[in-house]
Amino acid sequence: MVEVPQYEVHGELRLDPASTTLVVVDMQNDFVKEGGSLVVPDAEGTIPAIRGLIEAARRAGAKVVFTQDTHSEGDPEWEIWPEHARDGSWGWEIVDELAPREDELVIKKVRYDAFYGTHLDHFLRLWDTKTLVLCGTVANICVHYTAASAALRWYDVVIPKDATSALDPFDLESSLRQTAFLFNGAITTSGALRLEGADPEAYRSKMEEAARNG
Repeated sequence: MVEVPQYEVHGELRLDPASTTLVVVDMQNDFVKEGGSLVVPDAEGTIPAIRGLIEAARRAGAKVVFTQDTHSEGDPEWEIWPEHARDGSWGWEIVDELAPREDELVIKKVRYDAFYGTHLDHFLRLWDTKTLVLCGTVANICVHYTAASAALRWYDVVIPKDATSALDPFDLESSLRQTAFLFNGAITTSGALRLEGADPEAYRSKMEEAARNG
């Protein structure tokens, strides 16, 4: 039996919302909901933690991005996996509980990596993002390869493990260990993240502004 080497799970982790973007990966009906074609067993259970992260990011004024796995007839990925995330289908849609706002970016991606062939990096640079908080599914597939691609571009990567799911617990743990070990990423929990930045007064001002704007 192989055991996953230990990795650090950070306690309270303070991030500056002005330079942090939350990326919610592939929380779509096909992966999350009963009746989906490629359901990840623990994905639906992560919805409350992810919703909490989204609400915290919105309150703090941090950017929120959603990725949406998108495939069409003849896609070679369906030779690897059962048909899933067909463009325009119910299974392709992001789950209702985590619906993006109209002003939030949705990245339609054709491979595991959300940077591959998309304009994600363009917007992150435009927003002066330094840190990506990644959550969603599948931990060792789309979350992992997006984390890898982010790290190779020198973004700091943070993954709240309770907001991330995999087809098998080993896959989740091995992916988190690789993120911590190879990408110098920070593994934490959703409750330990604080989008406050270095200046508490500036954070309170942003919170008040967000409340006024609804």
